[in-house]
Amino acid sequence: MATVQSKLPEASVAGLVAIVTGSSSGIGRAIAGRLAAGGARVVVNSRDDGRAKEAADEIVAAGYEAVGVAADVSLPEGGQILVDAALAAYGRLDVLVNNAGIPLVRAAEEITPEEWATVLATNLTGPFHCAQAAARVMLPARSGTIINVSSVLGATAIPGRTGYSTAKHGLDGLTKSLAVEWAARGVRVLSVNPGYVATPFVEQTMSSGRFSADDIERRTPLGRLASPAEVAGVVAFLASPAASYMTGAQIPVDGGWLAYGGW
Repeated sequence: MATVQSKLPEASVAGLVAIVTGSSSGIGRAIAGRLAAGGARVVVNSRDDGRAKEAADEIVAAGYEAVGVAADVSLPEGGQILVDAALAAYGRLDVLVNNAGIPLVRAAEEITPEEWATVLATNLTGPFHCAQAAARVMLPARSGTIINVSSVLGATAIPGRTGYSTAKHGLDGLTKSLAVEWAARGVRVLSVNPGYVATPFVEQTMSSGRFSADDIERRTPLGRLASPAEVAGVVAFLASPAASYMTGAQIPVDGGWLAYGGW
C-alpha cells in the first residue's frame, strides 16, 4: 500500500459551481466572495431579489462570475429554485453552502409557536430541503460537497437561545446523517461552526441578548470576534479537493470558545 502521494490535492475551488444561501450580507456574502475569488462560479441568494443581484453584481464587478437569485430557503421549494438557477446558468452543481439563518433570543417559556416554527424552518428544515435538491444533482454525478454553516451553539447552549441552539444541534445531526448516507455515492457533507463573528446578525443578537462585544472578547481565548473572511476561508478549504477525505465533521471556527472551560 502506498503511503506517500506524488501529488497532493490542491486547496482550490477553481472551476466549481457553488450555491451560497443567505449570501447578500455577513458570513454568506464573505463566503460567496471568497469562492468566486478562488475561481468558482457562484449563485448568490437572498429572499429579496434586489439584494441578491446587488451582491452578485459586486462579485462580477470585481472580475469574477456570479448570478443573484431570490428564493426563500425556509420554504420547501426554495432549494430547488436555487439548484435550477445553478444548472441554467452554469450547467452543473458542485458545492452547496447552507448559510441562511436567523437568530432568536427569547426565554424558552416565552417562545411562541410561530417563532419556533420560523427558526426551525430557516435554520434546520431549509438546509434539509436545499441538501435534498442539491443531492438530486450531485448523487448521479457521484461528486459534490454540502457545507452547513452551524454554530458553537450546535455543540453547547446558552440561556435564552433554546430555539436557535436546538436548530443548530439538529443541523449538526443532519450533517452527520447525510454524510454517512451519501459518502459511498461521492457526496461529502460537513458543518462549519463559527463562534461570534463581527456581522449585523451578531450585532442584532447582542442587542436583543443584552451583551456586548467586550463580553464576547473576554470569554473567547483568542480575545476577539472572528471576521467573516476567517469563516469563509475555512469553507473554501472544505469545498476544495484538499479536504477530499473529510466528511461528517463539525469544524469549530470559534477562537477557542468550545475548548475553554474557565470562568
